[in-house]
Amino acid sequence: MYLGHCSPDHTALIQRHKHFSMICGTIFVLVLLCGVEAGRVLVLPGEYSHWHNMRTIVDALVEKNHSVTVLVSSSSPTVQHTRKERFNYNVFKANMQKEEASAIWSEFIHLWMNDTVTTYERFSMIRQVMSDFMELVTDTCKGMLHNEDLLHTLQESHYDVLLSDPMMPCADLMAEMLKIPHVLSLRSTFAYTFEQFCGQLPTPPSYVPAVAVQDHLTDHMSFTERVKNMLLYIMYTSLFRVNMRFTYDQLYTEIWGKPTTMCETMGKADIWLIRTYWDFEYPRPLLPNFKFVGGLHCKPAKPLSKELEKFVQSSGDHGVVVFSLGSMINNLTMERANTVASALGQIPQKVLWRYSGKTPETLAPNTKLYDWMPQNDLLGHPKTKVFITHGGTNGLYEAIYHGVPMVGLPLFADQPDNMMHMKTKGAAVVLDINTMESKDLADALKTVLNNLSYKESIMRLSRIHHDQPMKPLDQAVFWIEFVMRNKGAKHLRVQAHDLSWYQYHCLDVLAFLLSIVALITFLFIKTCSFFFRKCFRKTRPDGKAQKSVKKNKKE
Repeated sequence: MYLGHCSPDHTALIQRHKHFSMICGTIFVLVLLCGVEAGRVLVLPGEYSHWHNMRTIVDALVEKNHSVTVLVSSSSPTVQHTRKERFNYNVFKANMQKEEASAIWSEFIHLWMNDTVTTYERFSMIRQVMSDFMELVTDTCKGMLHNEDLLHTLQESHYDVLLSDPMMPCADLMAEMLKIPHVLSLRSTFAYTFEQFCGQLPTPPSYVPAVAVQDHLTDHMSFTERVKNMLLYIMYTSLFRVNMRFTYDQLYTEIWGKPTTMCETMGKADIWLIRTYWDFEYPRPLLPNFKFVGGLHCKPAKPLSKELEKFVQSSGDHGVVVFSLGSMINNLTMERANTVASALGQIPQKVLWRYSGKTPETLAPNTKLYDWMPQNDLLGHPKTKVFITHGGTNGLYEAIYHGVPMVGLPLFADQPDNMMHMKTKGAAVVLDINTMESKDLADALKTVLNNLSYKESIMRLSRIHHDQPMKPLDQAVFWIEFVMRNKGAKHLRVQAHDLSWYQYHCLDVLAFLLSIVALITFLFIKTCSFFFRKCFRKTRPDGKAQKSVKKNKKE
């Protein structure tokens, strides 16, 4: 464009306009940034490894200048709310003591490690443990939601979003009471029950396997396996619905003051942060408000302490094996500990075992016990060859992140399903910790150590994990900030939440169409019948029909 002969005043005007546009653009960006920086986040955490995972998100939000408050019960066994942190703790008083809550969690954990009881005894123990656990849930919910002073303080704080783990009960009711958006962080089990029934996530049983029991099912199923998978879905669906109806749904109705269900309130969550990724999952349908953030806590390994590094280097070319059963299991029965220690002594590698129980009698010189060890840093060490794990999501993803094959000793909850995923993907050997012998564990370790296919498989999963457009932690923070910026994410929530079960499956439409087909068929038959009578019957003088009779004439 020709701009010649512009007057000095005109040129100055253009320059001022440019400066004005730049200033406006800068102010606009700053306003957006300030809107995010001013975000106030309320966090209702889970326990044990669930809190460790969520703590990573909390730290990242604090790094981005968000104001974070962690709401926690005084009976919490693992959230150390007395420590000084860069975020705030808001502790509400529970009737149950911390020791009582810890005992209930301990009962739940060791229920699955007792292999000496009969089936009837185990069933009775499960009922008792679940009853005690429901007592803990009720105490936590009422201590939080029947506390008028606490609710008033939270309402006056004007939080922008609530981040929670379903392990923390009634967080969804808290979001409803405060009228703020809700972001969930979870990795559930039992055929994706929370995601399926509360989040309306499609789970076609023809290629989405139910949770592992013994023989794990993948997304490639024969007819027989699809029959088994369908039966598992029916069983889990029935158990889930019955359990919810007589436990959580009754509690939610009592607290809310009108009939409601846990799935109804949980289903209102704006974003579901799922702690897995396609390195772990089988291909399956997803919804717009479901976001994968598996491995968000993983990070490059830091240098080991001098003592640890010396022990690791002493392994020579054989390398080391890292053994941990997670934050919930610190010891075993002496019989099980001796079985494990005997097996560890049969391999040439040095072993670092996180264990705080009584020293096993069969502990070999190549094995060293630690009350605590930097698991992520050890898994990232070049001399680490195998990871013996219970199959918790945090440890499993650290192994994927660093490319370390596994020997799985799953115990409860989602752990058997997690390890079966790794087994079917060729990255792990899985054993039953309650029934295995020393030879079984030793053979499993030798298989993973000597068969290169396990290392190749885990490295393939590791490459998939790292090949993402955005890091999992950044993804989690982005969607939390997205919810804050947009005052929720209801535009990503499917209409299925507002449909009844028969509407969701179009059974009413099917019934209507079948009725139309039946009516048309009925009318067609009646019409044909009418014309048939007209064409093939004669009418007598008195108006009555008579059959035509053929007469044979003989001449």
